[in-house]
Parts: sequence; C-alpha cells; structure tokens
Amino acid sequence: METDLHELLRSLRVWDPAVTELPPLETADAPGDPLELFTRWFAEAVAAGEREPHTVSLATSDAEGLPDVRVVMLHGADADGWAFATHADSRKGRHLAARPYAALAFYWPVLGRQVRLRGPVALAPAEEARADLHARSTGALAAALTGRQSAELASTDELARASEAAWERAEREPDAPVASWTLYRLRPAEVEFFQGEARRRHVRLAYRRAQDGGWDRRLLWP
Repeated sequence: METDLHELLRSLRVWDPAVTELPPLETADAPGDPLELFTRWFAEAVAAGEREPHTVSLATSDAEGLPDVRVVMLHGADADGWAFATHADSRKGRHLAARPYAALAFYWPVLGRQVRLRGPVALAPAEEARADLHARSTGALAAALTGRQSAELASTDELARASEAAWERAEREPDAPVASWTLYRLRPAEVEFFQGEARRRHVRLAYRRAQDGGWDRRLLWP
C-alpha cells in the first residue's frame, strides 16, 4: 500500500511525555554568557540520554546568497567560538570562503530544547586543525584522507576503492597530513535558547553581542 505522507505526518506526536521531559527555563537565573548556559544544557542533554547531542545543523550560503544546510559535528566551544571542521574545497568550505558567515542549530528533543547561533566564521590556525583531526578516530582520519568531498562521484565502486586505500593509510600513518582539512570557528553575534513547554508557552531567551563585547539578553515571543 502506498504511504500517505500527510496522514503519516498527522499521526506523529511531538515531545511525547513517555520519552520527553520539559524542564523549566528560569530566565532570571540565566548566566550572563551564553557559553555557560550552552555548556550546562549540553551536559544535561548527555545526561538525559540524547542520542548524538553533538550533531548540529550548519547553514551557509553561496556567493549568490543561496542557502544550504547540512548536519555536522561540534568539535568544541569556547571563548573563541563554536568549532566544526571540513575540507576547504568542499561545498561548505567554498561557501565560507565566499561568505564567512553561518548559522548553527542544535535540537535536543528529549528535553524539548533548541540552541541557535549565527555569526561570522574564521579559520583556526592550521596546527590546531591538524591536532583536532589527529585526536579523532582512525575512521575520521580515513574519511578525511578519502577527500574530494562534494565532488561528483562516478560510482560507489570508485568510492569503495578510495576509502579502502585511505583506511590502510590511516592505520599505517596515524599522523598522515590532510592539507585541505580545516577547522572553523563561528563566533556568535546572536545565541538563542529555546525551551519547549507543554501548553506551547515556549520560552525563548536571546543573547545579542554588545559593542563592548559583552551580551544583552531579551525574551522573545514563541
């Protein structure tokens, strides 16, 4: 029987109480720096059993301003920004070279939470990118060595051959260099924390970077 997409969509439930807890967000007690609240929320998502809480949607735009989005992995977050990595010659790498500005969106449904950030993106020093790559798994290095991300692929057999060769090299040379591998840092101009609420009175706490480098805070209508 053919699937009725709209019927299927109507049958789904958001934030089922059997698997989701919606904790309150006490905005009066929120820290002045969004990094502190993000770290707290991230730890709570891990403790609550969120699967792959370090995955994040990354939105960029090309030279013409056309948007694109994909899911990547968070590599770290500190005073210098939220870090992610890719090949400089990938689609997102080319986008960031043309328009070094991006947005990130985390979604942790087990707690009904989102965190959204946007701001300018800068390249981390090459030695930091190398250290970041070689601190990761053999599989991560093999994937980086396979390279050619976003380029047209002739066949899955071609990918299998390139990947096998990359795995062999990664196991043989755990410090193998990957010249195109780049670590990026998004330094947010805005950060928003969204906490879902059962009666749809969702709390949105927005931080905006002030001219003095600090943060202004405000609440937004849901």
